Amino acid sequence: MSEWLVLTLAMASACAVVLTIAILNNRRIGEDDDPSETPDVIEYMTMMIGVVYAIVLGLAIAGVWEGRSAAQESVRLEAQALHEVRARSSVYPAEVRDRIRTDVDAYVSHVVHDEWRTMSAHGSLTDRGTRLLDRVRADVTGYEPRTDHEGQAYQPLIDQVAAADDARSSRGQSAGATMPGVVWFGLITGALVTVGLIFTLQIRRTFRELLLAGLFSALIAFLLFLIWDFDSPFGRGISATTAPFVDLFPHAAR
Repeated sequence: MSEWLVLTLAMASACAVVLTIAILNNRRIGEDDDPSETPDVIEYMTMMIGVVYAIVLGLAIAGVWEGRSAAQESVRLEAQALHEVRARSSVYPAEVRDRIRTDVDAYVSHVVHDEWRTMSAHGSLTDRGTRLLDRVRADVTGYEPRTDHEGQAYQPLIDQVAAADDARSSRGQSAGATMPGVVWFGLITGALVTVGLIFTLQIRRTFRELLLAGLFSALIAFLLFLIWDFDSPFGRGISATTAPFVDLFPHAAR
């Protein structure tokens, strides 16, 4: 069963139950009932809906911010691991060392200049980036250590390449939007309901009340925009950056 169908049935059932109870309860009220003695429920419902929606907005913002921070952390880990590969390869012979460093620099340059744009536009990694990282792995694993010093550096280098590959995979998983459509449906519907409840109150056309209503609506629109912007860690304004690569590989990131 589709999740949208389940959602529709759940919402319709909840509304039907509440309306049925309200109608049946209203029939039991006698003619001598004085509604003025009953507290107005509209203000209470408005307040509770606003509180619930504020909690939902807060959770959504926290979720997308955490995703953005995780994406930036994966970039930092990848850059640091490649930096360690480049630095620790100094114990190898000049030919092997230069080949490893050249391939690392080629991979970093591709990530900064080409793959980043692909992630922003399409939310995915590039095949060329995968091949370049595989070349770095082949450089490291294909060399047979000849001295004890080289042998001690061999396994840590392999571990750093594996760490870079793992961080790259994490970066790829964070490249696209992560907020499900059903969540966006709830956020937008909740915003419309929350703003619409303003008109159920006795709002007048005074400058103060109109200003507050406008600011309230603008605040909700801003928060929804913030969620939308954070939802794509590599594709929009407040996104993860290539700063770790640029800091550690200034020559390759030019």
